[in-house]
Amino acid sequence: MATSQDYRLGDFTFPRGWFMIATSAEVNTHKPLALRFFGRDFALYRGQETGRIVLLDAYCPHMKTHLAARNDTSYVIIDGGGTNVEGDSIRCPYHAWRFGPDGQCDDIPYHDGPIPKTACIKSWPVTESLGAIWIWHDPEGGEPQWDHPSLPQWHDPAWVQWQFDDLGTLEQHPQEVIDNICDYGHLGPIHGSTVERYENEFRGHVATQRQCGPHRTLVREDGGSPILHTDTSYHGPGVLISHLTGYYDSILMITHTPIEDGTIKVWHALLVKSPSDSDKVTVQDTIAARQFQHASLLAFMQDFEVWTNKAPCFNGMFIPSDGPFMKARLWYKQFYNPRERVQEFLDQCEGVYVPRGATAYSG
Repeated sequence: MATSQDYRLGDFTFPRGWFMIATSAEVNTHKPLALRFFGRDFALYRGQETGRIVLLDAYCPHMKTHLAARNDTSYVIIDGGGTNVEGDSIRCPYHAWRFGPDGQCDDIPYHDGPIPKTACIKSWPVTESLGAIWIWHDPEGGEPQWDHPSLPQWHDPAWVQWQFDDLGTLEQHPQEVIDNICDYGHLGPIHGSTVERYENEFRGHVATQRQCGPHRTLVREDGGSPILHTDTSYHGPGVLISHLTGYYDSILMITHTPIEDGTIKVWHALLVKSPSDSDKVTVQDTIAARQFQHASLLAFMQDFEVWTNKAPCFNGMFIPSDGPFMKARLWYKQFYNPRERVQEFLDQCEGVYVPRGATAYSG
């Protein structure tokens, strides 16, 4: 398993940014969800009083009991109606210590004295958007540097909301996935694309690919337009959003989140504007959107299959016609290093790049 150190990415094992950790549908007020990301265990639940999403480190500071692991025999669970979520708080199933959304212990039922201030669990910044739960992860513990993923189309009644494709675990370092944003040379061999125009741009925390041309995998049942335009950006190190036009107007989202150093969890989803141009989605619109999302998934799985079987690429034999791989890798390093060094990497990569032999998208 290749690690961040193997790729010489920087000081941190895991990057700074917004990352998806679950779908909204997975999180309820009845059972906490046990998760593992960034090499650590978490307890995720939805508060019963307010519906707020709460993410805590998994282990009770008292005796290191997992707060979200399955437990059907503790009377904390039995007397709680099958759950240890209590209001917006959560109780440990072992000794019934209760922790609020801020991670502070606020009740020890068999203890009359003051509760030690050190009786607390780390609470993580999370938000709910686009049918998903997002964590801001920062090795330095800083506040979010950019907004969490959101789209105005999500609440537009003329757009079919996505259902996530959970692709499970990929035994590959995320560097191999990020490389795809600048991989001009793979579009024909893997996806059957005939690229007519192409360019990359790196600005701040956003890495963008713009391209257009016919696509042999991502097609509509009725044939549609022969030209697919995509405006695709990584917003930070783990969230890809692509605006597609030429077939159905749609928005693709692919997210990947580190589980361990060198292993990631991956999701895929597609938001589709009403194919019938209705101002309100119809049943037929939903059917067409699901079919188009399936085609999008097949296109993505062409990349996924390669990643599943490739060796780590530490020093690629890149040529000028491949795409700006080294610029993309410099851009990616900003998230693995202290904030004070971000500009150092941006000074070396920001700009617009067109591979040798390609025609600029905006030219």
